[in-house]
Amino acid sequence: QVRLVESGGGLVHAGGSLRLSCAASGVTSDDYDIGWFRQAPGKEREGVSCISAKDGTTYSKNSVKGRFTISRDNVKNTIYLQMNSLKPEDTAVYYCALSYGGAMTTAQTMGVMSQFEFDYWGQGTQVTVSS
Repeated sequence: QVRLVESGGGLVHAGGSLRLSCAASGVTSDDYDIGWFRQAPGKEREGVSCISAKDGTTYSKNSVKGRFTISRDNVKNTIYLQMNSLKPEDTAVYYCALSYGGAMTTAQTMGVMSQFEFDYWGQGTQVTVSS
């Protein structure tokens, strides 16, 4: 069974940085995508960034480009989200999720990540950015 465990959330001031980690276990294929989603209070969950574990292809939503960087360590089966220049509007619970079914292709062609293409989810980690 796939298990995803996020860590690295916390409280920072605007302009600060955090690095989130997503440790994956129980993955049975090297062809999968890992995505980071976030959900702020009263708002819908939105896709932030996604990476292919197989070839390293990435996708990020426009509002985080240049500030957030997604990367992978296939030896450790860990995906990272480096978040710089954080803004109060980045405050949310951040979730990592795994897709065996081509979520990256959808993100690249449609310009948006679909949560329905992800099969497994972590428990989430809170990121709070104070102004």
